[in-house]
Amino acid sequence: MGVGSSYLSRTEVQQLLGVNVFGMWRLVRKYDKFPNPTEKPHSPFNGQEPEEVWDGTQVYSWAAETAEFAHRGAVLLRPLPENPAPGGWAGYRDTLRGPALDWHTDLGVIRVVHCDDRKAATDVASAIVNNGNKDSVVTVCALYGDMGIRGPALVAADTAHPGIEYEASWGDVAALTGQVLPWWPDLLRLSSLIREWKPGTPAPVVEVPANDNEKILRRVAANDTFDVTSRVAATDMANNIRNNRIDNTNHEIEIFCKDRYGDTPNQVIAGAVPDTRHHPLPCDGDRQALKSGWLALALHTHPDAVAALEIAVGREPSLLPFGAVTEIPVRSGTISDRWTHRLTMCDPTAAHAVLAQDGKAEAFFIDPLTDMPVLRTPGDGGKQVWRFYAPLSLPAGGAELASVVLHHTVWVTTSDGHVHPAPCTPTEHLWWGDGWGDRPSEAAAVVNQLLDDLGTTINLRQHYKAPKGLTALFNEEHKLGTELTRATLLHARMTPPRTR
Repeated sequence: MGVGSSYLSRTEVQQLLGVNVFGMWRLVRKYDKFPNPTEKPHSPFNGQEPEEVWDGTQVYSWAAETAEFAHRGAVLLRPLPENPAPGGWAGYRDTLRGPALDWHTDLGVIRVVHCDDRKAATDVASAIVNNGNKDSVVTVCALYGDMGIRGPALVAADTAHPGIEYEASWGDVAALTGQVLPWWPDLLRLSSLIREWKPGTPAPVVEVPANDNEKILRRVAANDTFDVTSRVAATDMANNIRNNRIDNTNHEIEIFCKDRYGDTPNQVIAGAVPDTRHHPLPCDGDRQALKSGWLALALHTHPDAVAALEIAVGREPSLLPFGAVTEIPVRSGTISDRWTHRLTMCDPTAAHAVLAQDGKAEAFFIDPLTDMPVLRTPGDGGKQVWRFYAPLSLPAGGAELASVVLHHTVWVTTSDGHVHPAPCTPTEHLWWGDGWGDRPSEAAAVVNQLLDDLGTTINLRQHYKAPKGLTALFNEEHKLGTELTRATLLHARMTPPRTR
């Protein structure tokens, strides 16, 4: 996406402009706006000193706008022909970077590639040249991925100099073709649709294709292996994905196919529109029911349960019964060692498989007090680590927070003798010490809530409002293994930090 960088040596600039050494010396003095040389980005691997070069796009664009060199400059930046003859559609072409439409114009054939990948224009123009340019294409335009003043923004690469890209105007291309040009939203930018397009035909109504995530969730929803609550949860998320994809497609069309910019009509029409007959599909059902369904999937052993859970972790982790992923080293005699002694070895579930993150796992466990999945892995360099989901809440049973121990994460000891990783929401993490301007308000907020109710479900949406005294306490550089007693924590909560 965007205009690719290219660099020209002094000799290449002379060849581009058709001047000799003296001519190069003259134009630098004659034209104040002639681009200054720059240094080609230096690679530490080639062992060469940076050389003086010119930005190819700048030189090529400057030439198109300078009368003496316009005939050697960027084709679509030169002054347009006066009263150009109406162009015409020249059909569909397959290219190495996706579907394209050809247009006959006074300048020659312009090929518009409906792709917004980086270097698409250069790659297609280079291929045309290498294959003999049988269609007499003068320039290739690809989508920039953004909206220009007179329609979708374009990147162009001329077949005369395919390695140099520059920005072009959709409005200029439309003026040369003499007609409104089609544009397809990203999810409907399909070869089959572009191949069938013809000028003057109404935009077809097309079903937005399902992505891989929706397909997986639909497969789970149709599988009797899973219980009804799991299938309902999968259907709800699949419907949400489909609704979002249709909404995004409609929004793209609204932006890129605006009727006009100011008083000037935009020469763009949608090549296809999404089918909205059943839109929106029902979703965002009862959250407790959805959570029950995802919990059942997390405890399942079917491969599709793993795939579905991976989607939920990335899309809406708040529906899952797990907090943040946490890793700690395996160390005997530490606070974490007390916790790991109560873990129960088990067969892996979908939750364990997602927690493993494609890595190796030596053994799988579950915390019998919080039901959190845990696994032991070799870690980097063969140093064993425990990886687990932090709980969202702790079992209270009438107990209260006795102390907090800081050892790779925040640990909670309770008045009834238990040790737990501190609860934490899926998208946050618990830390302490100087954060280079960022303060550990998450840890302070967790402790503040646990001091009042050990069994509370942690809410970190407004962690920045944690008591300033607690935040200041966790902002200190505590040594690993430091224990902060309940009395210390309560005192910090009541005591505003000293101003420096």
